[in-house]
Amino acid sequence: MATIFSKIINGDIPAYKVAESDDFMAFLDINPLAEGHTLVIPKVETNYIFDMDDQEYANFFLFAKKVAHAIKSVIPCTKIGVAVIGLEVAHAHIHLVPINDVYDIDFKKEKLKLSKERFLEISGLIADKVKTDG
Repeated sequence: MATIFSKIINGDIPAYKVAESDDFMAFLDINPLAEGHTLVIPKVETNYIFDMDDQEYANFFLFAKKVAHAIKSVIPCTKIGVAVIGLEVAHAHIHLVPINDVYDIDFKKEKLKLSKERFLEISGLIADKVKTDG
C-alpha cells in the first residue's frame, strides 16, 4: 500500500513543493513546528532511512542540504534543525526545521496553523531560492 508521501509524489495528494529532482522531493510540512518546516523524501518508497543504499543515502542528504540552505536564506532563523524519526510515516524522510533554540524542534509542541496563502508564499520563496542557487 502506498504511503501518503508516495501519493504526494504521484500527484494524488497536493503539496507545497519547494524542490524536486529525479530521485527526491521536498515540500512544506502541513503541520509545521515553524514557518519553513520542510519534509525531504526519496521518490523510491523506503521505510527505514538506514536501509537506503549508501550512494542514495548520501545523495538524499546532499539534496536536503541544498534545500536547507534555501530555507535558511528566506526564513529568519539561527540554523536549520534536522530530525529523522521514521515512525510517523513508513517512508524515509528528513524534517528540516528553522530553529533559534534547541526546543524549537520539539515535536510535542503545538503546530502552527498557516493559511493556504502563507504556505504558498513560503513555498514560493524557498522554491525560487533553490532554483537560483541551483
